[in-house]
Amino acid sequence: MLCKWEELPEELKTEEVKPYYDRLRSHKFQLAIKRLFDIIVSLFGLLLFSPVFLVTAIAIKLDTPGPVFFRQERVTQYGKIFKIFKFRSMTADSDKGANLTTRNDLRITKTGNIIRKLKIDELCQLIDVLVGNMTLVGTRPEVPEYVAEYTNEMKATLLLPAGITSKASIVYKNESDLLEAAENPKAVYLNKILPQKMEYNLEGISKFGITNEAKLLFMTVFALLGKEYSEDTSGIEMAESK
Repeated sequence: MLCKWEELPEELKTEEVKPYYDRLRSHKFQLAIKRLFDIIVSLFGLLLFSPVFLVTAIAIKLDTPGPVFFRQERVTQYGKIFKIFKFRSMTADSDKGANLTTRNDLRITKTGNIIRKLKIDELCQLIDVLVGNMTLVGTRPEVPEYVAEYTNEMKATLLLPAGITSKASIVYKNESDLLEAAENPKAVYLNKILPQKMEYNLEGISKFGITNEAKLLFMTVFALLGKEYSEDTSGIEMAESK
């Protein structure tokens, strides 16, 4: 649910955020339906995919030493920090390296390469949806380091919980491939990719509605089956931003 304007963190109470807040505030009933839908689908999904979880956990443990889950600090609604659930697809000490992952990152394990391609590593985020740290459709959760680079308008995405899928994540489902050719992946991400992704995320809030969210869920399914939604990524320059 959306809290009162007066109760928002100070960094969100800006004139850039206000129009997005008002849009969401006018859809309180749909926000309640959204949360109910999140609970039902996440519960069903956790039960349905429990055999996949078990096989994945065993494969990870047999492949390389380390925990089954990768827990990393991410930012969600109102700037709250939480530790996201992901099946570990990289070596146990991968958190000591860069926060961005490229296609041929040497930290990715054999099992990790498979589960990343199939997006199985993201499935356990249904746990985060169930407890309320995330939602099915919403802005993908960033690490605090990158959230610190948000403009005032970008901070409007923090009015809602972080999401498992969104139009931005669908269009940029091959983001690691784009970063692979970059001389400075972090600079390209912050100066090129992140702003374009945020345009989609802010548009999603401006047009918030259950119908649009259902459409994005179907788009996600089609994207996983191979359909491409990459019309706006061709203009990204992979050289280091100056």
